[in-house]
Amino acid sequence: MFPEKSQGKVLQATVAAVGLGSKGKGGEMQPVSVKVGDKVLLPEYGSTEVVLDDKDSFLFRDGDILGKYVEWN
Repeated sequence: MFPEKSQGKVLQATVAAVGLGSKGKGGEMQPVSVKVGDKVLLPEYGSTEVVLDDKDSFLFRDGDILGKYVEWN
């Protein structure tokens, strides 16, 4: 555990778009772990900010996503 002051903030967001995935070590495509509409937890730092159609958006790599919310039935 870390003292509260040394912990970064965790942000909640909804996925607006996803890419095709990434290439693995053998060249095979690895799919993205989230889909459009998923609610995810993101670190405070590590994104790339972009502006599309006068709207601020943030890009994260799939591996930077801390978790996603799922429904339990």
